[in-house]
Amino acid sequence: MYIVGGYIKTMAGEDIKDGCIRIADGKIAEIGERERIVFHPAPHERVIEIQDGLIMPGIIEAHCHMGITEEKKGMEGDDCNETVDPITPYLRAVDAINTMDAAFDDAVRAGITSAMIGPGSSNVVGGQFAFLKTRGRRVDDLVVKAPAAMKVAFGENPKVNYSGHNKSPSTRMAIAAMLREELTKAVAYAKQKKKAADNGEAFEEDFRMECWLPVLRREIPLKAHVHRVDDIFTAVRIAREFRLKMTLDHCSEGHMIAKELAEEGFPAIVGPDLASRNKIEVQNMAFKTVGVLNQAGVMTAITTDHPVSLIQSLPLCAGLAVKSGLALEEGYKAITIHPAIICGVDDRVGSLEVGKDADIAVFTGNPMEVFTRTLYTIIDGQVVYEAGKAEDAQADA
Repeated sequence: MYIVGGYIKTMAGEDIKDGCIRIADGKIAEIGERERIVFHPAPHERVIEIQDGLIMPGIIEAHCHMGITEEKKGMEGDDCNETVDPITPYLRAVDAINTMDAAFDDAVRAGITSAMIGPGSSNVVGGQFAFLKTRGRRVDDLVVKAPAAMKVAFGENPKVNYSGHNKSPSTRMAIAAMLREELTKAVAYAKQKKKAADNGEAFEEDFRMECWLPVLRREIPLKAHVHRVDDIFTAVRIAREFRLKMTLDHCSEGHMIAKELAEEGFPAIVGPDLASRNKIEVQNMAFKTVGVLNQAGVMTAITTDHPVSLIQSLPLCAGLAVKSGLALEEGYKAITIHPAIICGVDDRVGSLEVGKDADIAVFTGNPMEVFTRTLYTIIDGQVVYEAGKAEDAQADA
């Protein structure tokens, strides 16, 4: 397949005016100016011609719960939090994601081609996130990386969930202590397993501990639910104690400590700012946070936290961040290459480069502007949304 014409934002260097992309076997085979690419489509090979559109990498949602908290389903479709035990690292999001949730279709229509999906924040340790493509029926076929992160949560949510049960945690001290205790057990387990392997001894694996090994090996990060300044610093303190990778998810008061966070070096996934301040700990959330952190040197991505804000609003959230001070080019990065890097999948998605997955979104203009329409969404080289055909199908229905 070829995509010919248009303005290409590669997110990997220079933009390309009047470009051409050749796709083969689900990957980007060639990309460049139209006049520099040999154009020889095979018989029946599709050629998509773009006149004035914007071509860019598929948009990436770095933190959400679509398919695990289904829309319109109530308790029957809510599998986001196992609220009977505050420590559940062994839970896997892939076992609860329903790809038939309407949010997946909404994501595709918005040019969102992949998403980091996982448990909520009611537990101190919620379980394992997975990074998925957004079109397909069998979740196993959509996985790019699983596990992709280990969810941990600080602040109000674990407190509210368990203090009413007359059990810990009911304070921020207990949240931190329980996480430290679990990580200490995990470190001891890893040492015991290594010692047995080094000595050629038998070792009985513990299902509840095995899930920590990729975290301790720094293959995947802690995904820390943090809003307030004090919770952010507690998360940083614990990550430093155990020498772990970590992402600061929500980071609502990050703009108050931008310099300190830049020095620490942990990336931030900011949002959902398109939501009400319905908790004490989010009273200072604002769209300016992304820009302040970015200008300080923190790598930032933007999240809707779907269904807190709807998944299809992601590019508009980026636009509101730009309106509040984030540089326009950084707005593009915050929904493409930055979330790809933060989620550990930038070898496959996030930019348009030879060898990467052909995940491409084509818009009438800047997707951060409210009147912009999606023309095409392409995942793994397959057109999964085409504006005219989708509208015709809806009219027929």
